[in-house]
Amino acid sequence: MRKFLSVLIATQTLACAAAVANRPGPSSAPPINTAETEIAPNSAADSLLTDLRSLDSAIVVEMRYSTANNFTGAPLPGYLANRAFLRREAAAALARVEKNLHAQQLGLKVFDAYRPVRATLAMVDWTERVHRTDLLRDGYIASRSRHNLGLAIDLTLIDLATGKELEMGTPFDTFSAAAHTANATGVAATNRQRLKAAMEKEGFTNYDQEWWHFSYEVSKPVRFDRVIE
Repeated sequence: MRKFLSVLIATQTLACAAAVANRPGPSSAPPINTAETEIAPNSAADSLLTDLRSLDSAIVVEMRYSTANNFTGAPLPGYLANRAFLRREAAAALARVEKNLHAQQLGLKVFDAYRPVRATLAMVDWTERVHRTDLLRDGYIASRSRHNLGLAIDLTLIDLATGKELEMGTPFDTFSAAAHTANATGVAATNRQRLKAAMEKEGFTNYDQEWWHFSYEVSKPVRFDRVIE
């Protein structure tokens, strides 16, 4: 009997260990990198995307990838103008965020919104040229991005009275743990949570490795490669 119990206990222990080993752990791939959809024609982009400032001209637009003021040091392909586009549903939601923030004397500054597929491919090429493919692995640069769907936006808060950006602890496109939304203290932590709360109220979701990055869901999303002009 004692031998039988020993065998039974050992079998149960091995079964539990196997269950733990096979239990899915947290994915290292960020949720923003899962867009596996067709590229829509330019006519679809023209129909489905809208210019944010056409809905609210108070939104400040500073499209970093249309200039050399970005991590690659050069304008990216497909960015020919300082204009920010999103899918119409997401754009309408963002306009509501801007309106709601005005009660706090705050507004939005947009660093990136819809991103042409060709620009994403250029980012990937850059990581290979400078031997920083770790940025792809660690989720800071996406090879398939929700920006290509017109459903992701990078932005910060500004003081309406001065036009200055609020303190967020790191600059936009900081590729380190310091940029993770929860990794801040003091004023920066308060401001990150202000931005997060304002965006979540209108249906956006924050990517927790980048305090500035938010996405929006629509049914049947498609990718676009329409040049921004």
